[in-house]
Formats: sequence, structure tokens, C-alpha cells
Amino acid sequence: MKKWLPKWRVLSLFSMIALLLAGCGKPFLSTLQPAGEVADMQYSLMLLSTAIMVLVIIVVSIIFVYVVVRFRRRKGEEDVIPKQVEGSHKLEIIWTVIPILLLIILTVPTVIDTFKLADVKGMEKEDAMVVNVRANLYWWEFEYPNEGIITSQDLVVPTDQKVYFNVKASDVKHSFWIPSVGGKLDTNTDNENKFWLVFDSEKSEEAGGVFYGKCAELCGPSHALMDFKVRALPQEEYDAWVANLKDVKPEVATETAQAGEEIFNQSCIGCHAVEAQDGRPEQARQAPNLAGFADREKIAGILDHNDENLKQWLKDPETLKPGNKMTGTYPELSDEELNQLTEYLKGLKEK
Repeated sequence: MKKWLPKWRVLSLFSMIALLLAGCGKPFLSTLQPAGEVADMQYSLMLLSTAIMVLVIIVVSIIFVYVVVRFRRRKGEEDVIPKQVEGSHKLEIIWTVIPILLLIILTVPTVIDTFKLADVKGMEKEDAMVVNVRANLYWWEFEYPNEGIITSQDLVVPTDQKVYFNVKASDVKHSFWIPSVGGKLDTNTDNENKFWLVFDSEKSEEAGGVFYGKCAELCGPSHALMDFKVRALPQEEYDAWVANLKDVKPEVATETAQAGEEIFNQSCIGCHAVEAQDGRPEQARQAPNLAGFADREKIAGILDHNDENLKQWLKDPETLKPGNKMTGTYPELSDEELNQLTEYLKGLKEK
């Protein structure tokens, strides 16, 4: 018994820590801090289901304790048999009706919300905010058909309105998920899935205007690194972003940047585009669009945006994201060439 005591203490300690950490979260990442209409609906359903489960546990525990105390074996009553209630119609009705009522209480709002979330008829309107999401190994492409632009890795959306998404995959199954705002929805290779989200302006401001998105379907060795960032902007700022991105052109003001442009045109232009108005067919877009690259939140979705990390990514992408399609597609770069290419990519600005 004494040998097991330390193990139980450790287990209890870890259980308490896990319980505390389960309640931790940040406004840009946690499902427990909803930042939109969809997230609010899902959070309410989580609270309702949790309340029902806790209620059931409490009631069952009380009954269990009562039975253990009330019908425990007492000295001198070893041969006494309590009153038998087997076949009691009253009890059978009670423990049949109560679970049914609890299921109805949970089912009704779940069904209502499910149909509401599945309603994407508004996508057909001319002024609808629509984004076509294409998941790839291990990056994301975002196409804005009504604006005529394509970007990657950073999803930019207006706040306080429905944003409709068409999601699909180009290679294997992935899953599109923005924990704080709602989701998740699988991206398939053979069909498009559709849904909508709303990004709350107040919650967005609280989160610093940036939310984190994830791939929520195991898709390969770099599944955990298949992140994207969401910039939620007021409508005016969103419109300005669209206008700026349409006009973005590489800045090659220095000789170093010009040399970097030559390297890019020799080794990278076959896969990457540097203009948001990319007219190539989907099959030809095999790598992230780099329009506005210098203003993105992260490099490759995972690295802080600075020169050192950019050079590290260009030099050895396989170490940072195993299994990515960029590895081996261009010759090894010298330190001077890395400096030149980095300088060129820094000129891919939105404004």
C-alpha cells in the first residue's frame, strides 16, 4: 500500500494541473473564448452538454452514497433481505423518461444550430463575402473570387459580417479550423464543403486583430506545423487591404534586391507568384502566392517574420517542415545568394 501512495500523489498532482490548464487559453486561440457568432453557438452547446453531464454525475453520486449508507450490512442483520423492487413499473418509467428528456433538451438546440450553420444561401448574393480555401501540403491558399485576388498563409477578412468559405484540398484530406471563431470543416479532394463564420470586432480587437488557424486532420509529418493566421479588419481597412494588394509590385530599389530578383526568376517563379491577381489555373498554383509576403505574420506559417528565419527557411526548409514540397526544387544557395533573395522578398509589400 505504501508503495502505491507516491504514485497516487503524482497522479493526483498531474490531474489537478491538467484541470487547471484545461481552463487556460488566449483570445486568439482558445475555443473557450469565442470570438464570433458560430463560436458562441458552439460554446453554448458545450456548456449545455457539460451541465447535463455534471447534473447526471451529481444525481447518480447522491443516489450511490444514499444506497451504500442506507442499505449497508449491519451487525445482527446479516440474514435480512431488503425490500425488492425488481420489475417496478414506476422506477422503470422514471429511469427511461429522464434520459429521454435530457436527450431532447440537448438535441433541440443542437439540431436548430446545425441547420443554421448549414445555411449558405447567402453565398449566392453578389455582395457576399466569399473565400475559396484550398489546403495543400503544408500550406493554405485563399482566393477571393469577388475581389479577383489570391493570397496564401494569411487569411484577411472583414469583421461583423458573414464570411462564406468554400473549402477543398489539392492532395490529401485536411481540415480547416479557427478555434476562437468556429469550425472545424474537412477539406476533401473530390468535393467542396461550405460554411460561414463571423469575426466579432470587439473580440478581434481584444485579440490584437489576429487569430490562429490550424489543420485539424492528420495529414503527414508536418501536420502540426500546418498553421495559418487570420487578420480580422474593419470593413474600411479590409477594403484598403484589397486595393493595396491588387497594386502590389516587388520593390527592387537596390542592387542586392535586383540580384535577388534574378535568382527568384531563375529558381522560384515556376511555382510562386508575386502578384495577387494570379490568372494561372489552380493546377499551376503549386506553391504559396507571395504577394504581400513582407507584411505577413509568419514565415511558412510557423516562424517569426525576420531576416534570420527567412534565410533559415530558404536554406533548409526540410528541417523546419519535413515533407514539404519546396525541398529540393531549387539549387543550394550560397550565403550571398541568400542575402540577395531575402532582400528581394522583403520588397514584396502590400503598400
